[in-house]
Parts: sequence; structure tokens; C-alpha cells
Amino acid sequence: MNTNSGGNEFGRGAAPQAGPIVPKTANEALRPEKGTPPPARRSRKSRSQVIVFLNFMLSLVLLAMVGAGLAVYLGKKAFIEPGPSVSGDTFLVKPSTGVAQIAEQLERRGLISDARIFRIGVRAYDNDQALKAGEYEIKPHASMREIMELLKSGKSVTYALTIPEGLTVHQAFERIAAHEALAGDMPAQLPPEGSIATDTLRFTRGATRQQMIDKLMADQKALVAEIWARRDSDLPLADENEFVTLASIVEKETSRGDERSRIAGVFLNRLRKGMRLQSDPTIIYGLFGGKGKPSDRPIYQSDIEKPTPYNTYTINGLPPAPIANPGRASLEAVANPSKTEDLYFVADGTGGHAFATTLKEHNENVARYRAWQRKQAAEAAKAPAGQPAGEGEASGATSTQ
Repeated sequence: MNTNSGGNEFGRGAAPQAGPIVPKTANEALRPEKGTPPPARRSRKSRSQVIVFLNFMLSLVLLAMVGAGLAVYLGKKAFIEPGPSVSGDTFLVKPSTGVAQIAEQLERRGLISDARIFRIGVRAYDNDQALKAGEYEIKPHASMREIMELLKSGKSVTYALTIPEGLTVHQAFERIAAHEALAGDMPAQLPPEGSIATDTLRFTRGATRQQMIDKLMADQKALVAEIWARRDSDLPLADENEFVTLASIVEKETSRGDERSRIAGVFLNRLRKGMRLQSDPTIIYGLFGGKGKPSDRPIYQSDIEKPTPYNTYTINGLPPAPIANPGRASLEAVANPSKTEDLYFVADGTGGHAFATTLKEHNENVARYRAWQRKQAAEAAKAPAGQPAGEGEASGATSTQ
């Protein structure tokens, strides 16, 4: 009996035996299985938009870099090239003024072309805290960099205050008050006569009047103390006040350096002998004080005889205080006077003085001087109007008798 009829050798319903496994090719392996969706692919259009955007951004970056480089180049060029000012000018930087404000002021004054470039340039050089207050002389066509270096240097414009020898304190204060570069008010009260140094002070705009006065007073005090400390030991002077007082009289008697020591010697000789000093400048100070005699006002005979605390024709010894501010030369002359027997002197008509040891010699010198005065007057009368007849000492020249 055939038991396998209608079936296979495994029996009915059995699964057929699998055949030999054939490996897939590379292409077949990469193919997706049926029923699996293919991976998303970026379209050519999408890829093109990304590339365009990236190219655009790169172009922007490059353009920005080029623009920045150009801006730096042009800014640096403007910072170092000659400036717009044709004539130059002075420029004042007040204390605590910032770079931005300085830049704006420079531009408004026409000293730079662009405040922003100046501000950026100063900061690029790390000088935004280095600019100093002061007044500066900016040269024509100065570049922004040159201006920056000038303001950084602190080399300000300086001014001079000069107090000549022989001025009174009142006259010195008039000069200080009138100086336009000084700031601040004047003191309400004048310091003592003779306490102001006769000197030239250098300062920058904005210095105060009080600072100048304090400096002049301190300098005079130090100078007087220095010279008084090395004076001749036999001077008939009691203290520094008498020392400065006599020096102020010598200062007003002559401006010639070769005569100061000899004139000081005359006055000291007279003090030793108890003679009155009879100095014309003391008459003037007694009458007019620190304001001084008007230039067109002569000394009258009645002035000589008019008693005042300062008139050495009517008082014995020295006045109570100086009559002017003496300079170093007059102080030195009194501290170390010429050793002579002279007791008199009178103007000689040449800008100097004739000295004498006796009254007889002195009267002869006075007569010669009076004759010279008459000659000058006669020549003046003959000269055409407006033409000077000659030079000589003004009326009222000192004659110590």
C-alpha cells in the first residue's frame, strides 16, 4: 500500500524545506525592505537656499570687516593729519573736564575736524584719564594726535606777574587785581608796607590772587630774614622793621645799583650822629600814603615843613614803617653798606648823585645842580613846542642836607 499517495515525503501539511540561502548583492542590501518608507531627502531647491543664505552671511561678515578696516584707516588718518586751524589758538581745559567735553569744545573752536574721532583716538591710545587741566597754546594746523600729546604733557601757557622794586603795597595790589589771568577776589585789607617781594612770578591761568599774595609775602619774609641774619654787626638798627624801613628809603632814593650801598652808608652815618635823614620820598609818603604822588605834582617848600609821622625833615630817626617794598639790592645795601664819611648827597643831573662829607661841599654840589636845572629850563624855553630840551632828573630830586 502506498502510504505517500497525494503527499510529499514529509507528510501532508508539512512545511516545505527551505532552499539554499543566496547572499544579496550590495545594491540589494541598500534597498529598503518593502513597506519601509525611504529616508527624507533635501530637495535641490532647499539646498540652494541654505547655500545662498550662508554665502550672504559670509559676504556680510567680509563686508563688515572691510568696512571696519576702512573706518580704522580713515579714522587714524584723520587723527594724525594736519588740523583745520589756520592760526592756532589757546585752549583752556578746566579741572575735572572729561574727554568727550574736551573733544566737543575743540571742535566748536575749529581746532579739530571731528570730536568723535578725537574721543576715540584718545581712548585708543589709553589716554582718556591722562589729559591735564591747564591753558595750552595750540599751533596752527596741529593734528588731533599732537593736541592729545600737548594736553597730556601738561605744558600749559604761563603768565607773569611782576612787582617792581619801590612799589608800595597798594600799588602792587593794583597790579595783582588788574591781571586778567588771575582768579578770585583781593583781600579786604592790605598787608603791612614793605611785606611784598619785588619779583616776577610765573603761573598758569586760574591761579588765584590770594595765592600770588601769599607767595610774595612768604618770599619777602624769607628774604628779609636771610639778609638780616648776615648784616654788619654795628648797624644802628634795632630790628627787622627798621632794617626794611631804611631799605625802602634807599630803594626810593636811587635806581642805580652802583649807588645803593653808598646812599645806605650816608643814612646810617646820619643815624649814628643823630642827624635827621631829610629824605624827599618820606615827605611824599607822609602826604599821599601808599597811593603815591601824582606824576604832575611837585614837592613844595610847604610840603617839606609839613609834619607827618613819615616826614624825615620833621622827625628824628626813621619813620615808623617802610614807605615801599624794597628789593634784594637795597636790602643788601643796608645790611652791608659802604664804609665812608659821607653825610650828604644831591642829584647831579646825570641820573646819579654827588656825595659830600661836609655841609660846605654839599652846598657846592647843590649849587651846581641848581645851575644845571636853570640851564635845562632855558633850553626848554628855546626848543620848539613838543621837542624835549634834554634829559635830567625831575623837579623834587632828593637833596640830603
